[in-house]
Amino acid sequence: MRFVFFIARRYLSARRDQAFISVISWISVAGVALGVASLIVVMSVMNGFTTDLRDKIVGVTSHAVLFSSRGNMDENDREVTRTISETPGVSGVTPFIYAELMLSTQSGVKGVILRGIDPHSALQVLGALDKLIAGSVEDLAAEDGLPGIIVGHSLARKLGLFTGSRVNLLAPSGQSGAAGFSPRIMTFRVVGIFAIGLIEYDSSMAFVSLKAARKIMGWPDAAVTGMEMAVSDIYQAQRILEQTIDRLGPQNYHGQSWMSMNANLFAALKLEKAAMAVILTLVVLVGSFSIITALVMMVMEKTRDIAVMMSMGATRQSIRRIFITQGIMIGVMGTLLGNILGLAACLLLKQYRFIELPRGVYSLDYLPVLLECSDVLLTGAGAMGLCFLATLYPAHQASKLEPVAALRQE
Repeated sequence: MRFVFFIARRYLSARRDQAFISVISWISVAGVALGVASLIVVMSVMNGFTTDLRDKIVGVTSHAVLFSSRGNMDENDREVTRTISETPGVSGVTPFIYAELMLSTQSGVKGVILRGIDPHSALQVLGALDKLIAGSVEDLAAEDGLPGIIVGHSLARKLGLFTGSRVNLLAPSGQSGAAGFSPRIMTFRVVGIFAIGLIEYDSSMAFVSLKAARKIMGWPDAAVTGMEMAVSDIYQAQRILEQTIDRLGPQNYHGQSWMSMNANLFAALKLEKAAMAVILTLVVLVGSFSIITALVMMVMEKTRDIAVMMSMGATRQSIRRIFITQGIMIGVMGTLLGNILGLAACLLLKQYRFIELPRGVYSLDYLPVLLECSDVLLTGAGAMGLCFLATLYPAHQASKLEPVAALRQE
């Protein structure tokens, strides 16, 4: 009778240990899966924010800007325009004028960044001109009546402007007359309203024609601040700009690409993405520690079986390989499950946009999602690497068992 109770206790104890090991293994799978899924979702959202911000900034400032070291450039300099257009990778070029003026209406006064543009060629370079919510860019070129102006959505809302409204532009540079120094003032008619989505631009930027910009600034005919360029690959903008400057003459021209103009902003976004990746990698690390626990428990529970296998000729390398394979299987299951959960969450966020962001705080009212294959592959490879490292200690301990001592203890 005692023998029966002894066998029953050993059997129940073995079943209990096996169940505990199974629970720990599934916890490990869940930990790895949650870490991988979280990494994929966060990296995709950060990619979405960065890409959206980049597109909006590039739509206003163009891909690259070229200036003359001797001052203003000549809009009619065909050699410069031809050299820029023939540079490999350049897809568009347009002259521009940049100035900081005061805009006044009956509702108030606001400082604005004035951009003089060519209404025809600017459409090939500036994406902001495709985001008009009222009016048309072609109306800037109209010669009859008052010169036209296009203002941002936030600026129009603050000053109560709409298409057809009249505004005054004041140039601080001014002009001298019999009564002394006085600012230049011109009246414009609002012919369009744009909405970029960035409050910095929607509330402080305005577009006019090159002719009107020269008149308000008192510049001579054909004078422009510089040339704006659009390139086929925005990540090669700096290289293409340098090639253009080399062809024109480095001693006479200089410029900036969108990357150099916004280097601090995008460096901060890149650092934030890296920090989030490191933080969420700790979740995967917790799952890998659970793998260590599961394998150590398995070594303790399977001590007799390991000793029997080694006494029958199994090598230490084969024992080590068995436990490494067991841990890798847990890692593979967790990584695959995490990829499925992460990709599903990203697709749902992208399709239904059920997480809303506060309006006016961010440039978007929903979470942007941009899946990149490289992020998914790196996340999976990193998770598998951590899981593999987690198997080394338990596998090493299992291979160190002495068969005779283990069987004697059993």
